[in-house]
Amino acid sequence: MSFQSKTVSNWGNYPLVEAEVSIPSYKSELLKDFEACDLVLARGNGRCYGDAALCSRMIDMTSYNKFLAFDEETGVVTCQAGALLADVLELSVPKGFFLPVTPGTKFVTIGGAIAADVHGKNHHVEGCFSEHVSRFELLCEDGELRECSRDENSELFWATVGGMGLTGVITEATFQLKPIESAYIRQECIKAKNIKEIMKLFDESKDWTYSVAWIDCLQKGSNQGRSIMMRGEHALLNELPEKFKKSPLNLKEKGKKTVPFFFPNITLNTLTVKAFNFLYYFKQFKKKISNFVDYDTFFYPLDSILEWNRIYGKSGFIQYQMALPLETSEEGLGELLDAIHKSGQGSFLAVLKLFGKHNPAAYNSFPIEGYTLALDFKINDKLPDLVVQLDKIVGKYKGRLYLAKDAMSSKEGFDYFRPLDAEKFNSLQRKRLFESS
Repeated sequence: MSFQSKTVSNWGNYPLVEAEVSIPSYKSELLKDFEACDLVLARGNGRCYGDAALCSRMIDMTSYNKFLAFDEETGVVTCQAGALLADVLELSVPKGFFLPVTPGTKFVTIGGAIAADVHGKNHHVEGCFSEHVSRFELLCEDGELRECSRDENSELFWATVGGMGLTGVITEATFQLKPIESAYIRQECIKAKNIKEIMKLFDESKDWTYSVAWIDCLQKGSNQGRSIMMRGEHALLNELPEKFKKSPLNLKEKGKKTVPFFFPNITLNTLTVKAFNFLYYFKQFKKKISNFVDYDTFFYPLDSILEWNRIYGKSGFIQYQMALPLETSEEGLGELLDAIHKSGQGSFLAVLKLFGKHNPAAYNSFPIEGYTLALDFKINDKLPDLVVQLDKIVGKYKGRLYLAKDAMSSKEGFDYFRPLDAEKFNSLQRKRLFESS
């Protein structure tokens, strides 16, 4: 057995667990390690913010990352589950294809993208990642490898999508990419003075493929929810500025900055977050600006800073993400922002998005039609009380919490995790929520 003892955490550096970890590179190693364990979870690249896959024994899939097929005519890819979205982009963008759905970092694995059924800035148009997955291979609890698709083992397919790795180990997957003409995004950035105005902008932007807003969560009164929306489309060749037309599908490699050490805990506080939010909002002088940016700048701005999670200090941080139904979103978001303002625990990485309709087949998937807000909070003694308060507000407005982000919500908050078809939420998944540490 090739397991080694390690201290492991996900991107928030909270919580830390002592675990036995194996890192297979070949199927024979994966099967051997899986067979040797009574209880084991697959782990991707650890870029989720919560406690997903943090248990006493894990199989690290990041070396199980080979491409098995790529059809350059159709954009269909088959790869092992440990391949990163970054690897897919490196392969596909020069050939004129892009990910159909992507979260805010490209350093997540394909297996993790399916297990969390990740969403992006285009959910209102193109849904979650699972909408574009045609099949995957799953190593099940009995040690058997099963083909899963909408037609073959379909119940297992939909239980695994958004099932947080609890139905088995995804070993490989096939999915459809989308064609593009360039590696650039035609972008508009629009300032909104409050929550009502930003929601009006989202409504007016439904025909845009991508839309997202940074939101200042420490404002109150008439400025509550002041925001900057970024909306975009993949730029066509005839739209590009001349300087980009010479090599429209190839980006120049950019140097990355690194946060070399953990910041002192005192660095992030109400004053520094307020100062950051003020500068971020007012750095854009005009109400609206239009420009062209490369896909890295639009989709993955934080990926340009390696180890940026260290700015929260050694204690770490959580990301709290909820979704509220469309009909209660404005009132519910206002109450959530009130609670955050009163707590003084502001987040300078607060992101608001609009979700489209939920795919009823994907009953474990997080999004519901409405708005989703994601906020980062530094770990401190007062944070658990704030999380309890936020959980209650989410429940009051019949919202949901995202399992890929949760690290602190209580067992009593289970109803806020509950899939839309709760009867199918299987016993293994309930055990993970209630009994594992």
